[in-house]
Parts: sequence; structure tokens; C-alpha cells
Amino acid sequence: MNPTRYRVKDERLYEEGLKSVGWAEGHMPVLMSVRRDFEERRPLKNLMVGACLHVTKETAVLVRTLTGGGAEVALCGSNPLSTQDDVAAALANEGVQVYAWRGESIEEYYWCLERVAEARPDITLDDGADLVNLIHSRYPGLADRVLAGTEETTSGVVRLRAMAESGALKYPIIAVNDAYSKYLFDNRYGTGQSTIDGILRSTALLLAGKNFVVCGYGWCGRGIAARARGMGSNVIVTEVDPLRALEAAMDGFSVMPIQRAAEIGDIFVTATGDVGVITGREIEKMRDGAILANAGHFNVEVKVEELESMAKSKRTVRPNVKEYTLGDGRRIYLLAEGRLVNLGAAEGHPCEVMMMSFANQALCAEYIAEKGRLLERKVHRVPEEIDRRVAMMALESMGIEIDTLTGEQEKYLKSWKIGT
Repeated sequence: MNPTRYRVKDERLYEEGLKSVGWAEGHMPVLMSVRRDFEERRPLKNLMVGACLHVTKETAVLVRTLTGGGAEVALCGSNPLSTQDDVAAALANEGVQVYAWRGESIEEYYWCLERVAEARPDITLDDGADLVNLIHSRYPGLADRVLAGTEETTSGVVRLRAMAESGALKYPIIAVNDAYSKYLFDNRYGTGQSTIDGILRSTALLLAGKNFVVCGYGWCGRGIAARARGMGSNVIVTEVDPLRALEAAMDGFSVMPIQRAAEIGDIFVTATGDVGVITGREIEKMRDGAILANAGHFNVEVKVEELESMAKSKRTVRPNVKEYTLGDGRRIYLLAEGRLVNLGAAEGHPCEVMMMSFANQALCAEYIAEKGRLLERKVHRVPEEIDRRVAMMALESMGIEIDTLTGEQEKYLKSWKIGT
């Protein structure tokens, strides 16, 4: 190891990290297939990839795929609590420039981001747009050398579209989050399962019979609501979008304003990507013992500072569980400091889901290497051929075959003359 090229919590953890990464590789056949192809063709040769991603065992499989394709990788964590320290040590042992450890302060978090920016990436891979934002705000000269970047999550895509609409975006971005083979699966099945996993690992409580409030009914909220119902919870959805609220109602969930839900909820999970979803107004109405968790990327959905100001005392009662005692004696429990609970209190999405998201990342990196300079400076969708290729590879890995259109069917779909 070369300690000038990395900073991790404990480099001696690398052997445990190698075991974790090996486990992930055994359950990510699509990404492993992409890696074998990359190792033969080396489409990323001589390119530096700067990545701000959750440093997990699944991310390590992506990093190995990129390096197998010829890239050099500089990596930092995209959340102060999401890094798996053994995995970070394993990557450092393999020569990756990795700057990440669980429990970073805000200052340390941005120090790690700066190290990745200073590696002068040709391609950026982001999860939340913090790396792109840093390059634009503190290293504007670097933006001109970046071919293009990718974005993994909804919150980041929202930020980047705002940059593009204001004319501030200096290089093109491919919104991996918006690929059908990503958000229909990662956001729904991944976030759905891993959020429940984080809540159960941190609290060890029974979900059956409890009033489980899901704030936001996007694809992440849909997944969380479905899994909570599967565990026997009485699920309540809060929304601001009438179409999503209507869908939640027709999916069989109770729909009501957050102020009313606050009075009856036992467990609250935010999944909106917006700020101030649960504030002191809602906390004031909550029952003794209410549990607050956040499944959005940034720790802005629960107003933790307002909870802090309302509490007469606080203490950590379990790993990732902080108890706040209010003036009237009610206790409110906050999970994972209000950061994304599926990574702060668990291991994130299952390998089988991340293999599709990260196959999109790897194939989009190849696409950028070929065509990045030709792309307009805006947020682009994942090319359809990549999206469909990932879906087909996933089906093949599951041993599933599907039909193909006959010549007659293709002709019919292209014709406007054939009618009744």
C-alpha cells in the first residue's frame, strides 16, 4: 500500500473487505459479465475516473470493473456514514485512490471530495452531485477537461437539472438514475428492502400492527410502502403530488396530510428528496416512542436541529438509535442521525439490485469515453440500447427467456394502414 494515495480508517481490515467484495461478486453476474468484456477490450484505458459513491462491497465490484477496463479510479464516499471500512481498506490494498471512512465530519467529507477532484478526472461518477458541485464551485478549471459524468440518485439529478437550466453546468451528465433498469428496480426494490433492513437492524422491533408513515410516493416511497405492508404494518402515505397521492390510495394505502399522520404514526420514513418534510410542528404532535428515519440521499428531510432544540435531554440507546426526551416526557427516536437509514444502519441495497445500477454506470462510462466530447452540456438519459442491454443481461442471469416479435408483428406495429 502507498499511504499517500489513500486514507481509510484501518488498512488492516483489507482481508475482511476482500471477503465481502468476493461475496458481492458472486451475486452480481451482470456486472461481472461487463467486467470480463472490459478486461478484453480495455475501453477506459488511460482515463481517470473520479467517483463519489457509497463505498460498499457492491461499489468495489464496480471499481474493479472500471480498473479492469483500463481506468484509474479515485474514490470518496458520498455520505459520511455509508462507508464500509473493510471495503475501503480492500480497495486501498488494490491500489485504488480511496479516501473514505465511516463517521467523517463535514470537514473531513469535503477533504475527501477535494482529493478526488485533485486527481483530475476525465469522467465523474456521482451519487448526490457533491463531486460535480465541488468541481464547479472550487475547481472550475477542471470542468473543461471532464468529458462527461454520470449521476446515480434522484436527489443528484434534481440538483444537476437545476444547474443545467440555470446555465451553470459545464459538462454533460448522464442520469443513470433515470434508466428504467435502474429506478424501477434499485429505487423500488432496493430502497424498499434496504430501508426496512436498516430499521429492523437498528431497532429490532416488530413492524406488524404498527402505523408506518411513508412521506413521499415516488419509486423509493412505493418500494418502502410495499415492503412495510408485507411486514404487516398499517401503511400511511403523505404526498404533495395529487397523481402520486391518488396512486397510493388506489394501491390500498391510507393517504393523509403529514400533520394528521403525525398524530397516529409509530414509525416515520421520509423519501421525498426535499427539505423539511418532518419539522418541529410534526414532532410536537407525535406519540411517545415515535421513530424517525430518512431514506432520502441528504439529511435534510428531518429537521434534526429542531428536534435538538425541543429536547431536554438526549442519549444513544442502541447503535444508530438516538433517544430525544422532550419537555413533556415524550421520547422520540432518530435513526442514523437522520441520514439515509439503509446505509447508515445497514449495508445498503442488495447485490442483485446494484448489479443493474452499476452495470449502467460502467457502460455509460464506456459511452462517455467514446462520445463524451460530442454531448451537449445538459442532463441526458441513459442511451436506450444500454438500458435494454442491462435488462436483457439481468434476465439471462436469472435463466429467464422472453419472446421476440415476429416479422408480421413488427410490420403491424410500424403500419398505420392496418385496421379493423
